[in-house]
Amino acid sequence: MGVTKTQIFTDKQNELAVIFKVLANPARIAILEYISKQEACICNDIVDEIGLAQPTISQHLKELKSIGLISGEIEGKRVCYCINLERWSAIQEMLNTFFNKTKTNCC
Repeated sequence: MGVTKTQIFTDKQNELAVIFKVLANPARIAILEYISKQEACICNDIVDEIGLAQPTISQHLKELKSIGLISGEIEGKRVCYCINLERWSAIQEMLNTFFNKTKTNCC
């Protein structure tokens, strides 16, 4: 989809498309699952847990952060990541609305 083609869609459609695109990577899903199961923000153990190289993990974290699903705080030389619960709930509501309003009237 070209840059100008997004103009023919609603803001909500474009936002959902960006969210789906970010979530369409299994590594990002694994990262979200891992972070969401922790008692506190996580700092450096994602690489060991997920099994991907640090630059790859950093790129995935950047994508998740771009849609606001996670937030990162600098603690010394490390960045610690947490789920952004407010945004998590907002995206959950958007996805629920999308799926609940989409009819399954196929044969």
